[in-house]
Amino acid sequence: MWPWRKPVPDVEGKSLKALEDFFASAGATSSAIAVTPTRALECVPVRAAVQLRCETLSSLPLRLFRRLEDGGKEKAVDHPLYRLLHGRANAWTSSTDFISAIERDTLLTGHGYALANRVNGAIFELIRLDPAMVKVEADAGQEPTYIVSLKGGGQRAYRWSDVLHVSSFDGLSAVRQSREAVGIYVALEAHTGRLLANGARPSGVLQAKNSIKEQTLARLKKSWQAFHSGESAGSTAILEDGLEFKPLTFSSVDMEFMAMRAYQLVEIARAFAVPPTLIGDFSRATWSNFEPAAQAYLSFCLIPRIRTWTGAISRLLTEEEQREYAPEFDTNALVMGDIEKRMRAYA
Repeated sequence: MWPWRKPVPDVEGKSLKALEDFFASAGATSSAIAVTPTRALECVPVRAAVQLRCETLSSLPLRLFRRLEDGGKEKAVDHPLYRLLHGRANAWTSSTDFISAIERDTLLTGHGYALANRVNGAIFELIRLDPAMVKVEADAGQEPTYIVSLKGGGQRAYRWSDVLHVSSFDGLSAVRQSREAVGIYVALEAHTGRLLANGARPSGVLQAKNSIKEQTLARLKKSWQAFHSGESAGSTAILEDGLEFKPLTFSSVDMEFMAMRAYQLVEIARAFAVPPTLIGDFSRATWSNFEPAAQAYLSFCLIPRIRTWTGAISRLLTEEEQREYAPEFDTNALVMGDIEKRMRAYA
């Protein structure tokens, strides 16, 4: 521990179980699957959407700027918050990992919290707080106070100016709000796994012209399984006694099953406000529409999140500092690919 660091009370660490219990208490979905944050992240589209949103946001440079009298701005490298946003949030967490973790908490639980640990009034470090261990209470004037559970028991209250609080647009978890779509996708995945494990759907049938004795049938079954199970799967089989193999083709039920999986992926993408093409659904992707999809993601998902983040960070500053300083994400890297079109538009 750094000798000049202000001690921070140990925060209760039962977060995962507490969150799982909370989500499980909400009841199972219509698909009979309880969608918890951990279970949701096992769903490939959810994981892809969460990873996309967290990594894209955290990859954008975040800096604190000082407003100048002539209307310009300059990097406020001398302000203690600058290094926390653009370097390391604390001694063990980079600012990139910190932003990603808080955004992940927001997507999975609806809220992300971090303690602004101050030394002599100046913010010295930002420390993530587990959402399951934070309770927000508001007074008659709607001013919030953050009650944090501690490891040794008991609680500690923090003023709103000492807690970075980033929330979803409605304060609700994207996972919980889309639990029906996620539950159906998980059920479809589980059903597919059981079919493959049990071989419930044969690739074809053996058809005999005449009746087969029971002993012959048992021998043929054993021989067929030997050729089409384990390491021998896919080997060439030798048919006898006039047997004929007829492969089974995809039925309309199979096609509907595949369509359901594709539809649920799109539903999950909608819930997380990401274009399906950006989480691996290329069924409708073309060279001409992929770039507009990425631009739409920037305009309608990332920009609102950026404003939410900068607003939350600004609350850590005093009223006087807010008039002089402003946090900003640099989005130039995301729009580089569209420079050619922009130049043609400007011409």
